[in-house]
Amino acid sequence: MRLSPLLTDLYELTMLAGYLEEGMADKPAVFDLYFRTNPFAGGYAVFAGLEPALDCLEQLRFTDKEIGYLAGLGLFKPRFLDFLRAFRFRGTVEAPPEGTVVFANDPLLTVSGALAEVQLVETLLLNLINFQTLVATKAARVCSAAGDAEVIEFGLRRAQGPDGGLSASRAACVGGARGTSNVLAGMTFGLPVRGTHAHSWVQSFPDELTAFRAYAEVFPDSSVLLVDTYDTLKSGVPNAIIVAGELNQRGHRLRGIRLDSGDLAYLSREARRMLDEAGFADVRILASNELDELVIDSVRDEGGRVDIYGVGTKLATAAGTGGVALGGVYKLVAIDGRPKMKITSDLAKATLPGRKRVLRAVKPDGGYVQDVVCLVDDAVAAGATVYDPVNPLQHTTLPDDVRLVDLRRMVMAEGRRTLEPEPLARMAERCREDLERLPQGCRRFVNPHRYKVSISAHLNDLRSALIQETRARRQPS
Repeated sequence: MRLSPLLTDLYELTMLAGYLEEGMADKPAVFDLYFRTNPFAGGYAVFAGLEPALDCLEQLRFTDKEIGYLAGLGLFKPRFLDFLRAFRFRGTVEAPPEGTVVFANDPLLTVSGALAEVQLVETLLLNLINFQTLVATKAARVCSAAGDAEVIEFGLRRAQGPDGGLSASRAACVGGARGTSNVLAGMTFGLPVRGTHAHSWVQSFPDELTAFRAYAEVFPDSSVLLVDTYDTLKSGVPNAIIVAGELNQRGHRLRGIRLDSGDLAYLSREARRMLDEAGFADVRILASNELDELVIDSVRDEGGRVDIYGVGTKLATAAGTGGVALGGVYKLVAIDGRPKMKITSDLAKATLPGRKRVLRAVKPDGGYVQDVVCLVDDAVAAGATVYDPVNPLQHTTLPDDVRLVDLRRMVMAEGRRTLEPEPLARMAERCREDLERLPQGCRRFVNPHRYKVSISAHLNDLRSALIQETRARRQPS
């Protein structure tokens, strides 16, 4: 799907026009995209949105209509508009694979190329990566809470508009959801589509049993019956059991029942008992109704017997503590071969200068220890001293038995992909594998352990030198 290059903030275009006038448009530049705080007050994030971002970069073109609109604003000179007509992204992108578990201060994308090119794509990349990473992280938390039960994304009707709904369905499956109710997402991304029926179906018939029979007649091998329109245990489940028996007599079977209100732990336990006693142990129980990881965790803790969780609003909108948005930023770290950094009174918001690598320290058993951000020519090894990026006075030594693995790879060179797109199922598998390698404390929903992201000694020295240099220039002569 083509995204217009006008899906950007105005200042990206005004800066481009300025760079062109100043003769700076072709200067080589490097930007890092990262976030400063893990979402949901949690211990990790799940990287997502890369494939749509690479699609966007490959297809980025200004149409005559878009150029005409910009001309009508009265802001830009003809020379700049001609520049946009010929615009192509020819830069390089380094990134981890989607589904990788990442952390605050890990550079996710490093984008390098001509200053004009890498500046223009800032807003597009942040829009694509921030939202999908946020939703993928929420999905991973929900799936973790669900344990062996399946999670299906049900959030289209509450999503942030049509594109938000499509992006949320994709990202949820990167984070571990097994399917979606969103039919367009199913077609676009090759996802399994799942669903039941609404209360209005039941209300449209003279009684509940007639409604269930009619639905089962149309879909004899895929019916999941919504059992809470009138009374879940006195009416809905008994009528579903009648229909299950009638289906069996015809050589079919009822796939499941859905609970959409009430005490889900209690109702699912009782429904499971009733179904089992009637001989329908294979009929699955699906639960919905404003679910998130905390509600699901509570249902399981109270002995709930749910096989599938349909998670809608709070997944598609990434609702929850710290879940309003992922605070991803896109910062210049080098220009014309010189490292650059933003320096503020708050060191947590200062940037890390220079072109960098992200290394992950891995124990012999495959468990993750910590990440190390270093300069590209650093020779970081086990036993090295590494520093806290926010408090340089704090440092630690990497264990002697770890191996250091590059977290990222080149995914685009000269504006073209370097790797074939991966299936979403592989991304979801990577997410599951990464989460299993994290320390258990990092996966807690409440007060999680902080996974360390450190910087190398050389990067720490470079940052200190640039800070001192900047302060010296500010001193009155």
